[in-house]
Amino acid sequence: MGDLYEHVVRPVLFKTDAESAHERSISWLKLLMRARPLANLMAAYNRPGKNRPVKCFGLTFPNPVGLAAGYDKNATVWPVMPALGFGFVEVGTVTWHEQPGNQRPRIFRLIKDEAVINRMGFNNDGAKAVAERLARSGEFKRRKIPLGMNIGKSKIASLEQAPEDYLNSYHALADFADYFTINVSSPNTPQLRELQAKARLRDLLSTLLQADAERARKLGVARLPFLVKIAPDLTYRQVDDVLETVQDLGMAGVVATNTMVERPEGIDDGGESGGLSGRPIHTRSVQMVNYIHRSTGGKLPIIGVGGIMDARSAGQMLDAGASLVQVYTGMIYRGPFFARDIVQALQWNNAEWVGARA
Repeated sequence: MGDLYEHVVRPVLFKTDAESAHERSISWLKLLMRARPLANLMAAYNRPGKNRPVKCFGLTFPNPVGLAAGYDKNATVWPVMPALGFGFVEVGTVTWHEQPGNQRPRIFRLIKDEAVINRMGFNNDGAKAVAERLARSGEFKRRKIPLGMNIGKSKIASLEQAPEDYLNSYHALADFADYFTINVSSPNTPQLRELQAKARLRDLLSTLLQADAERARKLGVARLPFLVKIAPDLTYRQVDDVLETVQDLGMAGVVATNTMVERPEGIDDGGESGGLSGRPIHTRSVQMVNYIHRSTGGKLPIIGVGGIMDARSAGQMLDAGASLVQVYTGMIYRGPFFARDIVQALQWNNAEWVGARA
């Protein structure tokens, strides 16, 4: 199936601009959602035969390969992702205020490097609209895989207003989230990455964790896992500051990494600004995952994301210390069943995903 996509489908898709191709893929998945019996059959077929669940930060994942935030920004097609072989989905990034994002064109393929540059700018319908969509569909109540909510700062919110802005999104979406990822690392929202600084990050995360504790007490439910998504451009000293805050506050884990501002040697970006994803950032992302794993003694769960383009690179991320992995750009280049192909290429042995890593 992967060869068919790469040699037949992808050339056709790549004749259109990247964002139009993305919108077309969303439309196809919406059609699949309407054909629920077919989607259920596909989910059963694409469930790996040797699959064993992964238990991480209090949740059970059918397999360790998830869809990264950025694809299903508005939570419109996540229920059919098991049909493609995914073990979990992270929707968003969702902001409190609806916003159109940056001016198009804002996604650029670097085909030779199997990479993408995006400067989307958190285009989304806003937290209230996403919450209403989730409530109206009822899909959350019969979900087959964990659903993560990735939330970020609205463009119009100042740094001082950021905690309240994130908090509003949390309150709107908490009833539908299996976990939250706090995005403070996208390069495409002004000042957002300044929230990774120690004092600001502590203030933001403390506000959210306190609100979640209050919700748990009021409703008599378990507290939700919170993760923070960091940039690959951070220095190791900056990573240490993030990890100190995360551990002091009892956060559930880290997502490493977001897209990269820096351009690795030999990358021709055509002068386009934005975050780089895909094969060129894989080495840096793996290094970050391994550093976090070693710095925390393997006690802090990590979702590894960045440049996973095949089973081998997924295995490298798991070997570096990730408990779970996420893909997005790899799906653009390898096709809709990329997650299934990765899971089937890996083997479960002694409670670890191994194989296809040499």
